Order: sequence, then structure tokens, then C-alpha cells
Amino acid sequence: MTDRASIIAVLSALVIAAGGAAPGIAGQMPQPAGEAPIILAQATGPSAANTFNRLMKRPSSEPNIQPSKDGIHDPANPGTDLLQWPSEAFADFPKTNDGNRVDWVKTLSAGLIRPWTELDDPEAEPFVMDLTIVRQVKGSMPNVVYPHLQHTEWLDCTNCHDEIFIPEKGANQISMAGILLGQKCGICHGKVAFPISDCRRCHSQPKTAEELRRLSEKSSWAKR
Repeated sequence: MTDRASIIAVLSALVIAAGGAAPGIAGQMPQPAGEAPIILAQATGPSAANTFNRLMKRPSSEPNIQPSKDGIHDPANPGTDLLQWPSEAFADFPKTNDGNRVDWVKTLSAGLIRPWTELDDPEAEPFVMDLTIVRQVKGSMPNVVYPHLQHTEWLDCTNCHDEIFIPEKGANQISMAGILLGQKCGICHGKVAFPISDCRRCHSQPKTAEELRRLSEKSSWAKR
């Protein structure tokens, strides 16, 4: 007769190895006649699935709450309550549904803020480059439009080149899987810039009618 404790131990080890919590499997195991079935309860702990993807995580708090409750500032410090609430500071800024609900590109373009380029020189001007790159995307998905202008208004060239992106056509392998893992564009987007769940903010150049026609001719479905 099979040892029930051994079965449970093996199943638990398999689930733990897969990243779950023991027993972690819902259902019922078949048992010899006359014996009560072993019921494996559903795991109640947090799932290990997609823990790499910050887009799948819910924010720890509401956006722009009082500093003493934002999980960043020390609530025991009496000076924390003297800080201005972000909701008040950002009240007149253009809105978005992402992050702290501020469209920072529009806010900067409207002249509502003026970030410093150099810490020791508030009058220093950034090196702004108005160069747009269109990255061709396979299939019918719109192409990616990358504007250097909006990026260089915030960042220095060395923030991205050459460690993240090699400034050479065809030298950078970029994929959505890599971005979701925090590589390339994902180093900033989803952390300090808008998340990639807003697809059309990057995939903003639709395919032309001719491109779509060629795609349809190549598809196996169209040939049936």
C-alpha cells in the first residue's frame, strides 16, 4: 500500500520547486478502496506567477497621498507632516492615468516645471536633440515611434548610450519579453516613466495600406 505521508511530501516538494506554496494543488487523489481520499487544499499565499512583471502588481497605496502614509517618508518624523501633499502640488498639472497621475512630458512642455540639468548650475541648459526614430515592427502591430526630443529634455545622452542602447542601426535587440523583464526601455518605463501597458503611446505609427496588403498575402490564412 502506498504511504500517504510520502505522497504528500513528494507533491509538496514538486509544488515548492515550481514556485508555489505547499500543498498548492487543488483536487483529490485517488485512493485504495476503504481509505479516505487525500484532499489537497488550494494554496492561499501569493502566487509566484508573473512576479517578474511589475505591471502585474497593484500599487501599494493610492497615488499622491499624504507623505506620512506613502511608505516613503518616516511617519514618526514630525517634519513629515509639514511637507506639501503631492495631490496639492500636482493639482494644476496635465493628467494621465499612470503612476502619480501626472503627464510629465506635457507638464514640462507647458513650462510648468523647469528641471535642473546640472546640480551645481541651475542656469545650465540641456542638450536637446530633435530626432525621431521609427522602429519597424513585425506583423500588423503599429510601428514604434521613439522621440529623442522628449527624452533629452529630461536625460543626458550618457543615461542611455552606450550601456543600454548602442547608437547604431540594427545593433540593438529589443523585445517585449525583455522590456517586461526590465531591460532596454523597461529600465525606466514602468518604474519612473509611463508603463508599457499603454501600448499606443509607443506603437503609434499604423502600418500603411500597402504594408497590410503584403502582410495579408504572406499569411497562411489568406491563402486558404
